[in-house]
Amino acid sequence: MNCPKYRTIVIVIMLFHISADKTSAWGFYAHKQINRIAIFTLPPDLFGFYKLHIEFITEHSVNADKRRYAVKEEACRHYLDADHYEQALPFDTIPPFWKDAVAKISEDTLNAYGIVPWYIQLMRVRLVVAFKEKDVKKILKLSSDIGHYIADLHVPLHSTENYDGQLTGQSGIHALWESRLPELYSENYDFFVGRAVFLPDLNAAVWLAFGESFAARDSVLSFEKRMSIKMSPEMKYSLENKGNMQTKQFSKEFCDDYHSSLGGMVERRMRASMLMVGSVWLTAWVDAGQPKLDGIEERQLDDAERQAKIKEELEFLKGKIIGRDEAR
Repeated sequence: MNCPKYRTIVIVIMLFHISADKTSAWGFYAHKQINRIAIFTLPPDLFGFYKLHIEFITEHSVNADKRRYAVKEEACRHYLDADHYEQALPFDTIPPFWKDAVAKISEDTLNAYGIVPWYIQLMRVRLVVAFKEKDVKKILKLSSDIGHYIADLHVPLHSTENYDGQLTGQSGIHALWESRLPELYSENYDFFVGRAVFLPDLNAAVWLAFGESFAARDSVLSFEKRMSIKMSPEMKYSLENKGNMQTKQFSKEFCDDYHSSLGGMVERRMRASMLMVGSVWLTAWVDAGQPKLDGIEERQLDDAERQAKIKEELEFLKGKIIGRDEAR
């Protein structure tokens, strides 16, 4: 059948199935959990809207990572290599406000070493505008992306130049901490995290959360190093089936020991992420005047937006990341 519309549908279906497989392999499990459970922290006036779109918010929690294969400006939005500027808390070199940071450090240097704390605040401003305009498409897209960036803010390895242990002979630790451990153990985590709260000082809340990540980075690395010294390579790794392929993974025995040594850190960071995601959504809605969201309809993608989405998916499937590769 020589039908452009039919061909587009086939392409989209193919992209869905292929990217779903790749998403699983890249370990986006925790991001989806965080966005999904954040919805249940919201008050009734906001919960109904987000619950209606829970599948979108969940599935699109990984879009920001996919854009790293297509958009060169995307990578730096996920981290801040704070130890390029600071060696210990409190932060007294990095200005907390973007204008001050640009004036002191330069925008090029900031982009080179990451901008996640500042970018979350920019995204919150955009979400306020989307709420005021009652633009469902923008609300959902921005909410999904904000959830992703806040989750990344809570990952200790997103606060250091040694983001994958590549400087200390610990390559693969990023995927271990952020993907492997949540996939193995999060079913037993307590995700009753309480109610989202209005954040009167988002800047302070963002830097507090990031500071906690920065403080934990040494433990993340040193505990893994200690476990690796204790365990032989044959016991540290195992081969596991992923679809039709066998992949080398950190063994269950190694993960058990490492997870135990962290003393609940992964669970705490996921819980904090969920509560903060819901709180930032709530704060943006309140700052927009608490608009009524009942009955508003989602605007459909136009042709240009649809083509851009397809291009983004195709670049993701090529598998060549722009910027640093965290080997998740």
